[in-house]
Amino acid sequence: MTEVTIQANDGGSFNAYLAAPAGGEGAAIIVIQEIFGVNANLRAICDKYAAQGYFAIAPDLFWRQEPGVSITDQTEEEWKKAFSLYQGFNETKGVEDLEATLDFIRAYPGVNGKVGSVGFCLGGKLAYFMATRTDADANVSYYGVGIEASLGEASAIVHPLLMHIAEKDGFVPPEAQAKIRETLAGNALVELHTYEGQDHAFTRIGGKHYDERAATIAHGRTAEFFAKNLA
Repeated sequence: MTEVTIQANDGGSFNAYLAAPAGGEGAAIIVIQEIFGVNANLRAICDKYAAQGYFAIAPDLFWRQEPGVSITDQTEEEWKKAFSLYQGFNETKGVEDLEATLDFIRAYPGVNGKVGSVGFCLGGKLAYFMATRTDADANVSYYGVGIEASLGEASAIVHPLLMHIAEKDGFVPPEAQAKIRETLAGNALVELHTYEGQDHAFTRIGGKHYDERAATIAHGRTAEFFAKNLA
């Protein structure tokens, strides 16, 4: 596990947390942050992917506002800061930084050229953009917020996309979920699962809505998806 520096496409640079597999070779996964920055939870996710044999990299997407953000969802003060950062976040620049991360990790020693992405919440929407705007080989979106406003990009999907949707998501109302399903259900490259009774962030360990059973099912589907598409 180490910190690496990536050059942004429009100038400047940002850091990323990188966990490497014990064997030193394999595919790579870009782990896209929630609104809490590259925190301990996100780094732990990277470590788990590394234990499964992947290079896992989590870029600091808030660097343009405040480099090195690492907060939790446990206090009101942290939530206020997280939402402030979210409101100030430039999605277009964020995707450009993810593209730079994609180029960086694809060329990293030991990486076999296959690179996927997985994102949660804000990262879930950005993982959708990784599918529509980049050539990442496989992408996974966990309860992405605001995807329904960008479904016009769906025709650009050329690599597999897996989407996990929480039925009772407080940030993604039923009509938004319906629009997503109606638009993407007929796309052979998109695998979509809705988790009955689950609220937003049902896989975030320690979070208010964490559900072990639903999280285990979702993560199992993700593991199979990456094993199939990043082999």
